[in-house]
Amino acid sequence: MPTRQRITFANHSGEQLAAALELPDRAPRAFALFAHCFTCGKDIAAATRISRTLAANGLAVLRFDFTGLGGSEGDFANTNFSSNVADLLAAAEFLRTEHAAPQLLIGHSLGGTAVLAAAPEIPESKAVVTIGAPASPDHVIKQFADDVLDIETDGDAVVALAGREFRIQRQFVDDLRSHPLTDRLGSLNKALLVFHAPFDATVDVSQASKIFTAAKHPKSFISLDGADHLVSKLEDAQYVADTISTWMGRHLADANTDKPDVAGGEVFVGEGNQRFLREVASDDHAWVADEPKRVGGDNLGPDPYEHLLAALGTCTSMTIRMYANRKQWPLADVQVQLRHSREHAQDCEECDEKPAQVDVLSRAIRLDGDLDESQRARLMEIADRCPVHRTLEGNLRIDTVGTL
Repeated sequence: MPTRQRITFANHSGEQLAAALELPDRAPRAFALFAHCFTCGKDIAAATRISRTLAANGLAVLRFDFTGLGGSEGDFANTNFSSNVADLLAAAEFLRTEHAAPQLLIGHSLGGTAVLAAAPEIPESKAVVTIGAPASPDHVIKQFADDVLDIETDGDAVVALAGREFRIQRQFVDDLRSHPLTDRLGSLNKALLVFHAPFDATVDVSQASKIFTAAKHPKSFISLDGADHLVSKLEDAQYVADTISTWMGRHLADANTDKPDVAGGEVFVGEGNQRFLREVASDDHAWVADEPKRVGGDNLGPDPYEHLLAALGTCTSMTIRMYANRKQWPLADVQVQLRHSREHAQDCEECDEKPAQVDVLSRAIRLDGDLDESQRARLMEIADRCPVHRTLEGNLRIDTVGTL
């Protein structure tokens, strides 16, 4: 099951923003950043459902309350579209420092417009998803159009939005009008997925058309037939999340093309963050390594010694299976459990000078099936002949041959 971490991080002004990080139950395929709709919060139903489903599909998702909203510090009256974009950049920096930079940016309503504006400033991002987003931030002025004259005349006004009252200042309106976003969508240079409901009563579907037309390929449009602006129905949120997961898989594969070519028999290790997360790739596979949280890691993957144990365990199991199959013995199943420890050496040349310890890999093997005692004994002997076992006990040398 995915897990949720409640966290805070500082915005550009040092105010603490409340956030939720949804983590999958395995190493994340990538990290995503989710921006909620205007005057909403990170825990709105659509944001929560979509984030949880993405986590179940292997994507870690950070969603947060913009300054002055929800559990975040600050005064909403002093915010504007520019500060929302700055909050997004602060969230991306938090992920970049603590985990890994977001490769996917998701925005709902005005949050979608904000991620489009922030995307060029997040170079690691490979793809952007908008849900019911306006093509230009000044579209949101329609939500308090009757109060605009008072705001422009008096400098501010209290307006009712979604059943709550908010103080809107003239600087907020002026800032919304100062972002001609569609002029910049042609140079987005990221994959784009646009979701919009045909009968969205808050943001007309023509706004989605403007976004889609201004952007260049690769781009896709998905019609949310029957959905409302808040994507409040469970089945609609589920559909959005499932579609994002499938669509993003292609672009995550594309994102790995800038890594060095890895030939058969080789392994490449790169940094996933500036702590312990490491990206590992062979010629045909990719996975991660990390350290447990107790030593400063994020526990997003096996640690190096667990990888070592896995190498020995898998090789042991494969070797036993291969031998039993060749002999046509009734081996129904083979299981291997391993442990790493350090023990004091009983006999060594330098024991008089200092205490000596040796690394010990303990291995327990279970053989199921209608095997006789001689067959079981022979398979246990074969276990010691697996190639990794021989490598670890042989004359192993590690050469650092140069730089990449």
